[in-house]
Amino acid sequence: MKCSRAAQARQSGVAMLLIKNVRADLENPDKVSDLFLAGGKIQAVGRNLDVPLPGLEVLEGDGRTAVPGYIDQHVHILGGGGEDGFASRVPEIRLSDCIRGGVTTVVGLLGTDAVTRSVENLVAKTKALRSEGLTAFCLTGAYEYPSPTLTGSVKKDIVFISEVIGVKIAIADHRSSNLSKRDLIRLASEARQGGILSGKPGIVHLHVGSGKRGLGLLFDILETEDIPIRTFRPTHVGRVFDDAVRFANMGGYIDFTADEDGGKTARTLAKAFGRAPADRITLSTDSNGSIPKWNDRKELVGMGVGRISALHQVVKSLVGECGVPLSLAVRPSTATVAEALGLAGRKGRVAAGYDADLNLLDDRLDLSAVVAGGTVMMEGGRVLRKGMFED
Repeated sequence: MKCSRAAQARQSGVAMLLIKNVRADLENPDKVSDLFLAGGKIQAVGRNLDVPLPGLEVLEGDGRTAVPGYIDQHVHILGGGGEDGFASRVPEIRLSDCIRGGVTTVVGLLGTDAVTRSVENLVAKTKALRSEGLTAFCLTGAYEYPSPTLTGSVKKDIVFISEVIGVKIAIADHRSSNLSKRDLIRLASEARQGGILSGKPGIVHLHVGSGKRGLGLLFDILETEDIPIRTFRPTHVGRVFDDAVRFANMGGYIDFTADEDGGKTARTLAKAFGRAPADRITLSTDSNGSIPKWNDRKELVGMGVGRISALHQVVKSLVGECGVPLSLAVRPSTATVAEALGLAGRKGRVAAGYDADLNLLDDRLDLSAVVAGGTVMMEGGRVLRKGMFED
């Protein structure tokens, strides 16, 4: 049956779910399996699973392909923008936006505007998304330095606020604070110390603009200091492709940003796969952030908005346009980013013991169903779980 108790699931969630007849092994796409989910985890993967338990929900997979739920590590969950005045403030993300995009784990952050938005608001929104059924984390800080925080300290935010896993800062951008090498060393040291004390990644997530230095500041620090390269996580690296390839080959993670139709980013990723280790390449969306367009005098001439749906569009374009195997196409937004965020062994695979986060794709690779924490959030392309104030 096709999720026969969807109405109950929407109201109270699903405790136990058996998904029948899906292709969960991307290396062996002809292999069909069943998945048993309970307690928010994948409990078993096998053929013809027999689970005679009362209250069991059954979802017919119809031979669809199961991939891990996507992890988007760069989402303006409060909305970004503000570069063109108050009217340009982008709205907050909604739960249903994430579900339609197949994103079951998000990392929220601030951008240019840390004046009309705050770390306090960000943490509250992260908690809200958690209560609505997603896995959600956030980063303290914003574009500016010294970093805005909740406790008064980047280190304390990471240690004492469960949702906070690192700090955000901007480099090589005319909107940044143009921090010095010494400033970035201090910030990275605080983040790393906070991560060590709390058992979190303690990352410095770096918005990289189109400025003259590219990743030069990072290379300077890595040449003279003992801070591990994994502390630094540059994003929007399509703007500094050659620097990014060098950084990845040194052992660092590089994060590309999805364009709306997916094609341009897919071609860039396919090129990166040929020049850098695939297990150092991640993908995010900049969803609900503004995408301002500047002329050569740094004057604003246009404005776009990031969409969380762009992530899956890149996956489709990698497969359909670039000929990349699906198993590799999903890695930057599943297994690789899970490892980068300290979630390996919990997220990024459809396997027993992992979180019950997964997407079902039809034969055109369109998103058909989304399961987050074992709850069916979307089926047949119809969202079943929405946020509190959504229609």
